[in-house]
Amino acid sequence: MLPTDMSNELSGHVAIVTGGASGIGAASAALLESAGAAVIVADLQAAKDGPGRFVAHDVASEESWKALLADVLEREGRLDVVVNNAGISGGSGNPETTTVEAWQKVQAVNSEGVFLGCKYAVQGMKRTGSAKPASKGSIVNISSVAGLIGSAGPTAYTASKGAVRLLSKSVALYCAERKYDIRCNSVHPGGVDTAIFNPLWQAVGHEQGKAFIGARHPIGRMAEPADLGELVLWLASDRSSFVTGAEFVADGGLTAGLMRRVPLASP
Repeated sequence: MLPTDMSNELSGHVAIVTGGASGIGAASAALLESAGAAVIVADLQAAKDGPGRFVAHDVASEESWKALLADVLEREGRLDVVVNNAGISGGSGNPETTTVEAWQKVQAVNSEGVFLGCKYAVQGMKRTGSAKPASKGSIVNISSVAGLIGSAGPTAYTASKGAVRLLSKSVALYCAERKYDIRCNSVHPGGVDTAIFNPLWQAVGHEQGKAFIGARHPIGRMAEPADLGELVLWLASDRSSFVTGAEFVADGGLTAGLMRRVPLASP
């Protein structure tokens, strides 16, 4: 439940959340909607019950992005916020074992998908910048702590998340130079209780797995999706109006010292 003074903060604004049917995306979509935004949940699979309007969408397809932007501008008339959240883990391959096919699949979703999201976000926000309420566009790209520090694996995933970090800075600077009034930032979570950890949950059980991963974070627990959703909401709002080209680490202290690897398989 949002505080009263935030309940209509995004009233009149329109937000797209990719991968919004579950995990961080669903939590972000719910919070954006609670703040008054009209939310479009863009995902390959619809949630059974969730916030916003669902649109089937493949982030790795430029044609899908063109269709999504056209749909949003026709039905909602504007675009103010894009949360590029959709992503895949791509397994645990290392530099020796990762195949070209696996590499390309991960990059297509995690890297190229975010690039396309930024490209069409800028196009949509430029076209509605003079609409009322005045649009101050915000692009929020979900990366990972794997986009900040090195790891022996999963190689493709780590590389893709590193690309998101610097892509976000490039988009931010481009928009600032052109006075578009569009900001772009990246978010870098540590371990979050989402489907990306399903291999571990299946191997040892959900609660045991959460305890195992949580113990590797100095704060002593995993994040819940809403923990990241709150950060996304702040970045989407004008409360962060002086913030662009920045990276926000929400990892329970994981990267503050020597990192203990968080596995995507059984301990």
